[in-house]
Amino acid sequence: RCVLKELESLGKALYGAKLIAQRFQVRNCSHHKAPVSGSACLLSMVEEGNPHHFFIATQDQDLANKVKKKAGVPLLFIIQNTMVLDKPSPKSLAFVQTLQTSQLVPEHQKQSIVQLKEKEGLAKQEGEKRRKRKRASGPNPLSCLKKKKKTLESQKPAAEKKKRKRKRIRVKKEAVQPAQKSEEE
Repeated sequence: RCVLKELESLGKALYGAKLIAQRFQVRNCSHHKAPVSGSACLLSMVEEGNPHHFFIATQDQDLANKVKKKAGVPLLFIIQNTMVLDKPSPKSLAFVQTLQTSQLVPEHQKQSIVQLKEKEGLAKQEGEKRRKRKRASGPNPLSCLKKKKKTLESQKPAAEKKKRKRKRIRVKKEAVQPAQKSEEE
């Protein structure tokens, strides 16, 4: 409702935007008696983890930066007549990561695992970190190969080597034609 009131107050310049905004479902906000700016209203609706799973669609960079600082709020914007869903913010990615790790192993099981490790003496101590030793490697095996001796055949130039050429035997047409005539008779 606050966004619609702001669009009405801005006049005829944003009449088309007002018509588009009226087509969508209007959500009740906490300040319907004393309307505030549209960006402040939108930010108040996505407070405390975005319980209604709202998307924020805006071209305002200040509002977009404020939305990116909140976890779990998707951001839409328009580039050349195309709606684009912005990639998740680092805050959202960190929130999801912590949520996933907490769901893998419950907290009471983590504590019991730590206690069992301490009891068995398997707990890691901060001073003990083993480093992997680098082993001395030998020389390159290809450099250790013996040199090949050159043979006499490989030392001869290419011109001296014999090459065979097939000779094509052509039969003259005159000789073929009388033979065909004699076969036909």
